[in-house]
Amino acid sequence: MIKQKPNPLNFLDIRRLEKPPEHFEYITLPIKYNLEMVLSKWITDNLKNRFYIGKTVCVDEENNVKSVLQIGFEEPRELSYFTLACPYLKFT
Repeated sequence: MIKQKPNPLNFLDIRRLEKPPEHFEYITLPIKYNLEMVLSKWITDNLKNRFYIGKTVCVDEENNVKSVLQIGFEEPRELSYFTLACPYLKFT
């Protein structure tokens, strides 16, 4: 086991936000299985800054309303790393 420096955001329980802030960078994914819980754990284990995960409604290209998973990051670099490194995105 690798010793890691504790993250103060985890200690104060303010890392995962309940409401989506406007200044975050977002990606939307189709909802499949229990993807929200798995992605939240991966982000907590592999990234450092604040994030948001929640279900929302959007309109697709054919004007159909569908439910999607919205994931947002405070740091745009973490969004890039997430889209490149997260192994669970291949299931979407």
